[in-house]
Amino acid sequence: MHEILKKVQVHVPFSLLREKLLPTVIREGIHPEISFSHNDLDRFTESDFRETADLLADAGHSVTFHAPFMDLRPGALDPRIRQTTLERLRQVFVLVPWFRPRSVVCHPSFDEKYYVSGEKMWLHNSLETWRRLLEYVGETETVIALENVYERDPHQLRLLLDSLASPKFRFCFDTGHFNVFAGAPLAEWMEILGGSLGEIHIHDNRGTADEHLPAGEGTFPFGELLAILRERNLKPILTIESHTEKGLWRMLENIRCMKLLDGL
Repeated sequence: MHEILKKVQVHVPFSLLREKLLPTVIREGIHPEISFSHNDLDRFTESDFRETADLLADAGHSVTFHAPFMDLRPGALDPRIRQTTLERLRQVFVLVPWFRPRSVVCHPSFDEKYYVSGEKMWLHNSLETWRRLLEYVGETETVIALENVYERDPHQLRLLLDSLASPKFRFCFDTGHFNVFAGAPLAEWMEILGGSLGEIHIHDNRGTADEHLPAGEGTFPFGELLAILRERNLKPILTIESHTEKGLWRMLENIRCMKLLDGL
């Protein structure tokens, strides 16, 4: 299990990390992808964040971030909604100098059912938001990884990344979101976005709900994905997105049995 943990980041909410799991994370050699909710950002102090960052750094742990996303719309048509989104995301980006995360995962939040005939305006507004956040990582080694959620195909995200035209913006492929919401095949997603692939979120489901099951307990084609990564020599950050401690250890066991990370 510890050999697998050396290769991956593991989803951990900041509140749980700070108040309960930090000793376990350090003891077990877990490299956390720290997720921040609006409650975390409003409740904890600068000293809480700084101390946590120092303890992880002293223990030699790499870190990635997952920015808040609930109710946030970086490409919102309403400028007040967009401004509120920017202000909330900034609360995470100002933490970058302390934690020095490898990536900050964010949701672009494009949904064709929501932005009916508004794709061009969504893109224009999204560019404004992401370019204003770029200044927080421009002189660091941190990248901004834009994650698929409700997108049915990869074209809107490709257009966004091409328009941003910066190596600081990468694609985060979420296996579970793809399995529930995508319409285009996996090969098309990897053909169009594989060159920008910076991170993969690993979890599974049965194709009807975002269940966050351990890999192999749903229907996502992990064998096909890993074959593509090996064939194209892609080396993204790999993040396990289990939402319970029991689910994490079952995920690790399944990954070991399925030999998913062999050769990566």
